Amino acid sequence: MDSPRVRDVVTACQRLWPTAWAEPWDSVGLAVGRPEAPVEAILCALDPVDAVIAEAREGGADFLFTHHPLLLRGVTSVAADTLKGGQVAELIEAGIAAFNAHTNADSAVGGVSDVLADAIGLRERRPLAPTAGAPDGVGIGRAGALPEPLSVRQLAEALAEALAPTATGVRVAGDPEARVETAAVLGGSGDSLFDEVRAAGSDVYITSDLRHHPASEARDTAHRGAGTPHLIDISHWAAEALWLPRAAAQLADALAGDGFAVRIELSAVRSDPWDLCIGQPGFA
Repeated sequence: MDSPRVRDVVTACQRLWPTAWAEPWDSVGLAVGRPEAPVEAILCALDPVDAVIAEAREGGADFLFTHHPLLLRGVTSVAADTLKGGQVAELIEAGIAAFNAHTNADSAVGGVSDVLADAIGLRERRPLAPTAGAPDGVGIGRAGALPEPLSVRQLAEALAEALAPTATGVRVAGDPEARVETAAVLGGSGDSLFDEVRAAGSDVYITSDLRHHPASEARDTAHRGAGTPHLIDISHWAAEALWLPRAAAQLADALAGDGFAVRIELSAVRSDPWDLCIGQPGFA
């Protein structure tokens, strides 16, 4: 089989994770690279950070596939002495194309949300926020039923086992001993979807990057009702890194189906930004 070109890899990615399924504020697709350039090796990673770009260069990759965008917010310069400019320059000089699938991969059936839902065996699942104009099942987050009732503590412990270990671990807001039967999950930052979680009737909400004020307001709202949802905050990196092996396998199958042979590898870089967490005496 022949090797693909950048445009062929982009075409396969867009079939798997259509650009139209991305949120309006998002930036997805090809950020760096010539569409006609040949692709011999693809590196799949969560974040296009310096260490990942160096890994791609040293490993001979000519296509970097990431979940998070290289250029999410507007920049006014790509001078090499700026962060983003230096990364763009490094990619161009190494002949590496950069592509990402972000909220379109979160929304896709079998994507980031479903892989996280699989980790807790979520059944009868449906999107928390369906994507307008997309097929049934496509949308941000998932809500559904747990395989069996668990305490919040047991569910948090199961997540701690399923996820790659991180300095910040797994945090709980609510009664650890409360029994829960339904859950909502959202890989990545999820404190903008509390209304959708409450509308779904979920007993517990599993997401990342919960900020002080939204989390405390969510718990106050819960106290005035049924006490739900309880909150489980997990590492953003660990939650979404679960998806990468499936994404790599799906991309390999799609390219093989198009008649292309290419080497696809998973990044060994842990791009979680936190390196140390110190527990404090007196808090169990």
